[in-house]
Amino acid sequence: MLVLVAVHALAAVIAPVLVRLVGRRALYLLAAVPAAALVWALTRTGQVRSGRPVVETVTWVPQLGLDLALRMGTLSWLLVLLVGGVGALVLIYSARYFHSDDPSLGRFAAVFVAFAGAMLGLVVSDDLLLLYVFWELTTVFSYLLIGSDPTKRASRRAAMQALLVTTLGGLAMLAGFVMLGQHAGSYRWSEIAGNLPEGGYLTTALVLVLLGVTSKSAIFPFSFWLPRAMAAPTPVSAYLHAAAMVKAGVFLAALMGPAVGQATVWRAILLGGGLITLFLGGWTALRQVDLKLLLAYGTVSQLGLLMVILGAGTRDTALAGAAMLLAHALFKATLFLVVGVVDHVTGTRDLRELSGLGRRAPVLAAVAGLAAASMAGLPPLFGFVAKEAALEAFLHGGPVELLVLAGVVAGSALTVAYTLRFLWGAFAAKPDVPETRPERIEPAFLGPAAVLALAGLVVGIAAPAVDRVLAPYADQFPTADPGYHLALWHGLTPALGLSALAVTGGVGLFLLLQRRRPYLARLPFDGATGYDRLAGAVDRAAVELTGATQRGSLPFYLGVILLVLVILPGGAVLAGIPWAQRFQLWDTPLQAAAGAVVVVAALVAARARRRLTAMILVGVTGYGTALLFILHGAPDLALTQFLVETVTIVMFVLVLRRLPRRFSARPIRATRQFRVALGVAVGVVTAGMAYVAAGSRVATPISVDFPDEAVSYGGGKNVVNVTLVDIRAWDTMGEIAVLVVAATGVASLIFRGTRALDLRSGIPGAGRQQSSRPRWLTSGATSRQQSVILQVVTRLLFHAILLFSIYLLFSGHNAPGGGFAAGLVAGLGLAVRYLAGGRTELNGAAPVDAGFVLGAGLFVAVGTGVAAMLLGGEFLQSATLDFHLPLLGHVHFVTSVFFDVGVYLIVVGLVLDILRSLGAEMDRQEEDDEQETDPAGVREEELV
Repeated sequence: MLVLVAVHALAAVIAPVLVRLVGRRALYLLAAVPAAALVWALTRTGQVRSGRPVVETVTWVPQLGLDLALRMGTLSWLLVLLVGGVGALVLIYSARYFHSDDPSLGRFAAVFVAFAGAMLGLVVSDDLLLLYVFWELTTVFSYLLIGSDPTKRASRRAAMQALLVTTLGGLAMLAGFVMLGQHAGSYRWSEIAGNLPEGGYLTTALVLVLLGVTSKSAIFPFSFWLPRAMAAPTPVSAYLHAAAMVKAGVFLAALMGPAVGQATVWRAILLGGGLITLFLGGWTALRQVDLKLLLAYGTVSQLGLLMVILGAGTRDTALAGAAMLLAHALFKATLFLVVGVVDHVTGTRDLRELSGLGRRAPVLAAVAGLAAASMAGLPPLFGFVAKEAALEAFLHGGPVELLVLAGVVAGSALTVAYTLRFLWGAFAAKPDVPETRPERIEPAFLGPAAVLALAGLVVGIAAPAVDRVLAPYADQFPTADPGYHLALWHGLTPALGLSALAVTGGVGLFLLLQRRRPYLARLPFDGATGYDRLAGAVDRAAVELTGATQRGSLPFYLGVILLVLVILPGGAVLAGIPWAQRFQLWDTPLQAAAGAVVVVAALVAARARRRLTAMILVGVTGYGTALLFILHGAPDLALTQFLVETVTIVMFVLVLRRLPRRFSARPIRATRQFRVALGVAVGVVTAGMAYVAAGSRVATPISVDFPDEAVSYGGGKNVVNVTLVDIRAWDTMGEIAVLVVAATGVASLIFRGTRALDLRSGIPGAGRQQSSRPRWLTSGATSRQQSVILQVVTRLLFHAILLFSIYLLFSGHNAPGGGFAAGLVAGLGLAVRYLAGGRTELNGAAPVDAGFVLGAGLFVAVGTGVAAMLLGGEFLQSATLDFHLPLLGHVHFVTSVFFDVGVYLIVVGLVLDILRSLGAEMDRQEEDDEQETDPAGVREEELV
């Protein structure tokens, strides 16, 4: 089964290439893929008939206990036949339906085959999570098929509507699956069915599942999307909306029926929603003048009938439901294909413009008549067998079943009426309409429809054989009697009388409507109109909400976010604080002093008027936090916090050069006070969340094992660094990838041309003779605006800073340090070099592109992981090497140091990129501004 799904996926990939090579004849080749599924299912008929399902399991995610669990029982076998058989015939039909020069043919072929594969996977999935994956794949592929012509607004709207409705229902269904799976301890339906929860838990889960079922199968109140989906090409309608996609909900209802069929909520929703859908669809079909729309609303009505039959939850109704599912796929797919032929050979689907087509195309009329007879429930077609089985099943029930029986008979009468309207509208001669002169119909074009129509006749005659195959599914339901059996003739039974009554009533209703008027009153409510109004209301609400909140003000956005944080999580914190526990403010008075410094600095920063003052005070809060880390015995965190805060201050200073010194006069005093109060509230809430999180711990934290693991597994005594490069190396890999992306984003936002990336553009004397003045730094850059003292100090300390960063890099495995901290130290050295000599000195100190350093760091980090795999280990697995070197003595080396080297290079590259972006590029912009204000461009240093 899994191989068949994979073959569909492969065929979908190569379909566009095949279409490009051989044109629409490629569809004949692609038809062999779903046909293979049909043949495979037929070869398993004996096993399915004996009640032994075909089971296949492949390991998927063993850590989560998830497998690709496939299971084909009787019901799945029936759906595989329909998905494969009808899919193959529709592809053969499409080879004549589409023009050879249609540019969308390759896309259609690929998506169609992919949809068939997704539907195949859906009906054979035993794991509910896997079923959901295929469920959503059918939604996505149906969206692409319905909107196959993006130039048409109707196609786009219909595709989006189907996507929204079925996706939202599918999400609700997923929640129901999770509830059932969590209770049972397994997501395999074959195991869940025997271990269902009880009471309100089960009711909630079933309601959620039924939201997915009813939305997918267009059951009231979700019926409106299916008729609009008729904007899709006719082959799509014949497959998705007659034999495949809409059958997904019906299939799921039938699959779960044996286990939950007697649940009150299950019966109420399926019986009630099904009856409403049966009547609404049938009544609306009688109003249509487009043959395709008439069949679409008829499909809605028939889906309602299927849900009514399968929702009863008994053995006989289950057998009737399976039979009706087969019959409906055969006759409805046939009729859609017939409409496609009519449209092609006459140029219209409007029944008001068709006349005498039955006489001009008798074979087409005969095929349509055969399928229509099955839809109306006339013998000897299989539609009659299935309908009689349903009537007989409801005859022997209680008051609810008898009430449903009356609804089924009335709905069947409507079915007969719109069936006659279809035949009359498409093929009858109309006195006041000119006779239709169709084009010649190719046998290959009509062949697939004829095969499906004849299949309905053959299956009807062979009803006892079909009964023996479908019986194992029906026998899963509890029953107190031998049960009903499918047959073409049961004698003069009450069910036969009710069937005749439905046919007679339908004929009478059709004749009455034909004589009185060709128009029926519109129903007082319409799902499509309701959807449009709801979508319009949502759009309008979004516009109003966006206008009220998206003002372009960053303080406003932050204020809203923080206010929500205070109200919602803050309220939860107040309700969940474990007040009974001991509350300890500090371990030593030094912690209280450091905390007080942080609090005071934060409050003063919120009231500061100068930007630089506010930035320095914010920095004080960071340094105070680093001090708290030291007092709590976390030197690594303190070092990292100190370095990060220092680098951040440098970056802020670079940005503040381009901003006014003071904040604006606004906001007014009251607003500033509100912001201070909000900041205090956020601090209190955040502290409370931390307290609640720590006080609510019920399990031993995993970190208690890290010290031992750091030595035995990582070969180092610095727990923090070993955790980053060994125990949780995958997390670090993701974080450095984010750093690379951030650096790339900074460069792309700041740099506007190639000049800023030219490392020689800022070096004076490039292309001319260097100045002979004293050179304090290596690049020889100097200016009276730069501090000579800073240049001297930088020249003395720069190399020491770099050596210290290297020391931190290689000592970090056993002492405070590591690649991240070492990279920050090296970055601070570059920042000092820039502050001392400007962008020319920065380029002189680091004559390399920042992107190259970032790429080299990522290459080294990833390469370390790959090298471990090549040596037989796992990705990012490290090895410990102990050896003796002359003079140095014993050397303890861990290969994860190479990973740390990659982290070091990435951090250095990030800092270098930011210095060039926020520093060097801004210097260049200032020089450009000065040249614009001084057109002569005379530099003071050239006048000296």
